[in-house]
Amino acid sequence: MIGLVECECLIYNAASLKEKRAVLQRILMRLKQRFNVSVSETDFQDVWQRTKISIVAVSSSRVTTEQELQKALSLIDSFPEIERTITTFDWL
Repeated sequence: MIGLVECECLIYNAASLKEKRAVLQRILMRLKQRFNVSVSETDFQDVWQRTKISIVAVSSSRVTTEQELQKALSLIDSFPEIERTITTFDWL
């Protein structure tokens, strides 16, 4: 089962693209290190305080895939400098 989560996020304190990317790199690296997922910024690359993060997980069952994606979303929510707004799930 392949699960895809796309979440739009706001980074309130980013005053430049450099500050935004510093926050994003820290989050993306932690996601890659802790979970069996692929993750990338997929939209709003040139906007200071907005981003879209896509996370993909693959496993043999939907339950396992969904658990992994939910853990990844919980990690994103644990960062105080970023707020997750719109989140969509797709299953393949």
